[in-house]
Amino acid sequence: MTTLTNRAQMQNKVPAVTFDFWLIKLLAVTVGETAADYMNLDLDLGLATTSWMLSGLLIVALALQFARVKYVPWIYWVSVVLISVVGTLVTDNLVDNFGVSLQTTTLVFSVVLAGTFALWYTSEKTLSIHTITTTRRETFYWLAVLFTFALGTAAGDLTAEGLGLGYLQTGVIFASIIAAIAFAYYAFNLNGILAFWLVYILTRPLGASFGDLFAQPAEHGGLAFGTTVTSFIFLVGIAALVLFMTLTQASRNAIGAASHGSAPE
Repeated sequence: MTTLTNRAQMQNKVPAVTFDFWLIKLLAVTVGETAADYMNLDLDLGLATTSWMLSGLLIVALALQFARVKYVPWIYWVSVVLISVVGTLVTDNLVDNFGVSLQTTTLVFSVVLAGTFALWYTSEKTLSIHTITTTRRETFYWLAVLFTFALGTAAGDLTAEGLGLGYLQTGVIFASIIAAIAFAYYAFNLNGILAFWLVYILTRPLGASFGDLFAQPAEHGGLAFGTTVTSFIFLVGIAALVLFMTLTQASRNAIGAASHGSAPE
């Protein structure tokens, strides 16, 4: 039974939901906001060029991710960082280049994400990330992740800019909602899958709000670190956490292989 369980875990393409999972996810979505602004504005590449470049990199990263038969930390988290940036750019393009309002983008991506979950559940009878063991499930998973980032960007910008609440207040609001969901999960047994996806969506505007808080100039309500410094700080944090996850996983694999009398893969 233990051997079968370990093999099932090795085949899952998504990491366990632990504290470091949420920490690196929060760092990733922060980079998604600041890196998009850095390439678009600081490097003056424009939204279109930035979008095409990063979408190409995302396709390469996801091709590597889908080609693996198990979770590989650096490939998975590079994909998350890139899809975070691309999700941000999708919303920014709709708002800035096509004139779609933040209210409309928030509503549209809410409907699209709900539709993705509905198709996923209809097809697989589960939305659990603990069983991402087939190509079809992984496809649904990454589509859902993309739309959570696009929705989170729209909702965060709507709250901070559209409603004029500012970056710090917006961050506090979303952090409070996440805390309430966590309390409901631990105190009242809120469904784990529902709680996970709600928090996954809400960490996007939370991270983006604090990314803007660090990067934006003081006259816009920020701390004026700039997008370059902010992106660098959070990328270093992501790299350190990915290294930790890689070493931890390698150690776990070695211990598991030794206990079964075989060489680690």
